[in-house]
Amino acid sequence: MAVGEGQEAMGRPDDIGLAARTLMRGAVQATLATLSRPGMEGGMEGWPSPSLVLVAFDLDASPLLLISRLAEHTRNLEADGRCGLLFDATAGHADRLTGPRLSVQGVAERTGDAMLLERFIARHPSSRAYAGFRDFALWRVAAKRGHMVAGFGRIHSLEPDLLRLPPADWQDLAPRHDDIVAHMNQDHADALALYATRLLDQPAGDWRLIGIDPDGCDLSTGSLTTRLPFITRIRDADMARAELMRLVARARNKG
Repeated sequence: MAVGEGQEAMGRPDDIGLAARTLMRGAVQATLATLSRPGMEGGMEGWPSPSLVLVAFDLDASPLLLISRLAEHTRNLEADGRCGLLFDATAGHADRLTGPRLSVQGVAERTGDAMLLERFIARHPSSRAYAGFRDFALWRVAAKRGHMVAGFGRIHSLEPDLLRLPPADWQDLAPRHDDIVAHMNQDHADALALYATRLLDQPAGDWRLIGIDPDGCDLSTGSLTTRLPFITRIRDADMARAELMRLVARARNKG
């Protein structure tokens, strides 16, 4: 996961919240812990049950899960929506326990929001093949608390307002989101390639923009997904355009 300028020093609460959201949004999968539902075999009712899930994110950074009712974790959530998610960004660290990770406790609820489903599919294109199956549904996790280990001795507890953004930060961006993504992919493929290769040190490829939010944007090529954090939080299309142009200039100067 790439870290933008100014995001390594976490002193103020908003810095910690940004670092936590950046870690989350950079993940494509997470460990989901649910509470085993009543009637579980072996007397395991109420015991924590971990599993691996794919994740995407709402504009406010709330995690999204597209899961099947055939899975134990889905039936557990139907009985009790309380859950935990572990986002692990420790890969590449010689000592994994010195790497950053974030645990989020929240409540998962099913949602029929078509826009959120498209955000999930954009992040995980293969999910389109099963997103319409009757046993699959999209769930949105409302964060209640976070626990972040940013590195050795850098431990933070986070309240919900640091884990998700208020409507004022994304409600003007939401109706223009798809237009921004389509415009960048159709007319500015060169800029996307510069973001990936020069700012994020990723290999050359057919890079595409798959999502944008107030904190940054997500890029993908083939099975590879990466995230470019913004320096300035954007709240509407004009701010998005200015930030994307600034990042292109920075990428060109770096080259």
